[in-house]
Amino acid sequence: MKVWFITGASRGFGALMTKEALAAGDAVVATARNPKSVTDKFGEHPNLIAVALDVTNEGQAKEAAAKAVERFGRIDVLANNAGYGLLGAVEEATAEEVERLYATNVFGLLKVTRAVLPYMRRQRSGHILNFSSIGGYFGYPGWGVYGSTKFAVEGLSESLAAELEPFGIKVTIVEPGFFRTDFLADNSLAVSPASIPDYIGTPAGNMRDFAADANHAQPGDPARLAAGIITLANAANPPLRMPFGSDTVAKIEEQNASVAKELAEWRELAVSTDFQRDAAA
Repeated sequence: MKVWFITGASRGFGALMTKEALAAGDAVVATARNPKSVTDKFGEHPNLIAVALDVTNEGQAKEAAAKAVERFGRIDVLANNAGYGLLGAVEEATAEEVERLYATNVFGLLKVTRAVLPYMRRQRSGHILNFSSIGGYFGYPGWGVYGSTKFAVEGLSESLAAELEPFGIKVTIVEPGFFRTDFLADNSLAVSPASIPDYIGTPAGNMRDFAADANHAQPGDPARLAAGIITLANAANPPLRMPFGSDTVAKIEEQNASVAKELAEWRELAVSTDFQRDAAA
């Protein structure tokens, strides 16, 4: 039996992962700002505890981790799932919007991870699942600030994977594409109210219309992703990156090809900045 610690467990991927883990016979510490929303959804279950957690509150994160270990003795899987989106051109986002987004998507993930890691290091095992996005691999117009938080998650996770390997702790970056959750709905997505007229009709401006039209029409099946997460958590050698969705796979392949092509075109200039050896030496 694995013990899961899931943030943002009251809805979306978090709730679906909670459901799948319980069905697999695992134990779940399901965290949410309002833990009653978890118990209302899942009821009483011997392998489930609902814990209050605002990921921006480091003290609360430490308390939640301690409660998890007090109840189940260990934490095997940390799913850093809590987060939200911000739609709008980079120029349109206010400093306050950017800071709030980073407080949850980056600093919140760090606070929860730091709270859980002492227990994983002590037990010399564990698996951290950091939810990123295809927006953390490719920068979409209109999603620049949101994507930057996910690029940060990817960089942090790469370093974490190397740092934690000596302790038997695995790290996987989860990269969903467009899935049919509430991510594009008002309760998960902030939209910059400062719409600059110059961006109307540009890729960034058009993305506002696309997001409204795509809500609940995305190609990805959230239930299938949640089942895939269980498979991932049970893998003996999980990957550093795990993309989910055919749209994600296609975009990664396109991005990799584009980077390789550009590198080939500019390789000579790129390597010309090294100190030159004396040919006569």
